[in-house]
Amino acid sequence: MISGFAVDPVQRARLSLARVSDRTIWAFVEIACASGAEGVGEASLAGRESALVDSAIAHLPAWLAGAPLPNPASAPPLALAALATAFDVAGGDAAARRSGLSLARMLGGADEARIPLYANINRRTRDRSPAGFGASARDAFGRGFDAVKIAPFDEVRPEMRDDAEGRAALDLGLARIAAVRDTLGGAPRLMVDCHWRFGEALSWRLVEAVRPFSLYWLECPVPETAAAIPHLAVLRRRLNANGVRQAGLEEFTGAEAFLAFAHGGAYDVMMPDIKYVGGVAEMLRTASALAALGIEVSPHNPTGPICHAASLHVCAALPGFTMLETQFDETPFFRSLTTPPPPGVDGGVSGLPKGGGLGLVLDRAALDPRITLELAFRA
Repeated sequence: MISGFAVDPVQRARLSLARVSDRTIWAFVEIACASGAEGVGEASLAGRESALVDSAIAHLPAWLAGAPLPNPASAPPLALAALATAFDVAGGDAAARRSGLSLARMLGGADEARIPLYANINRRTRDRSPAGFGASARDAFGRGFDAVKIAPFDEVRPEMRDDAEGRAALDLGLARIAAVRDTLGGAPRLMVDCHWRFGEALSWRLVEAVRPFSLYWLECPVPETAAAIPHLAVLRRRLNANGVRQAGLEEFTGAEAFLAFAHGGAYDVMMPDIKYVGGVAEMLRTASALAALGIEVSPHNPTGPICHAASLHVCAALPGFTMLETQFDETPFFRSLTTPPPPGVDGGVSGLPKGGGLGLVLDRAALDPRITLELAFRA
């Protein structure tokens, strides 16, 4: 941990769950240290909030009493990893504020860094028709993004085979991709996230079917298990032959987990998330190890403003960094829950929030009406 808790113990911690849309809850961890320094991290874990609450009840009191956070190399359950990572990010925020530095500067990055972004338009796209995807892409392009990502394969399931049913489900997703590519034209980067929906048989057809769309990358085509690494490596080679990268590993914790897939040749791009990777130092360690192997690092970041701010700061110091994901227009609360709001997009890039630590704080007056559950702990 970078947060210096040994010399500035955390005395209070609070987990807040805030509903920001009919299908999205963001989770924030706030801490207050003995010195008076405060910090915040984000632990949003879509659909798994009950596990996050259970982890908070089981572990936050022990961490306030000085117990160590879990070792990322031990592959802790994702809810525990999310809580621990948010706690560590909050500690980094507090430590940087205490030192009068931005988090980026404390990590060796530059306050003036400009971070390339791409827009994840999936959750914003309520109209799941090809026209609906095209309209979202058009809006993102009009707001200054020059790269977008979609998740078009709603109907595909891992048990599907390469038969009439599987091909029909695949074709529905391909029509959505075609609509976005037609909207964007040939130059802007288009990424497609499969959300682990493909089984082995149908994944072979997928790789060939996306060839006409000039994708920048294909993400998470099959469930990411150790047994799947050889299959992912072959899919990667076939995609690369068509000029397409393969990306994945958005919910993994600890450098060792990423390196197992790296050594197996599974991905061109890996996507550690500052909500799950195991902490700020673990994010840097993971990226450094991947960059040494020639693997691009493009952090996963489709959730709330605290994760976004932390990601911007960390990316300013991140080895192997290429571009950062950001959610696009899912909910107005992305810009209204913090003071100041996150920086805007200009020419496909973002500056860093200004000031100490993350450079922004939760606006409790805006946040409190959205709270669905809150847990507070004292040392």
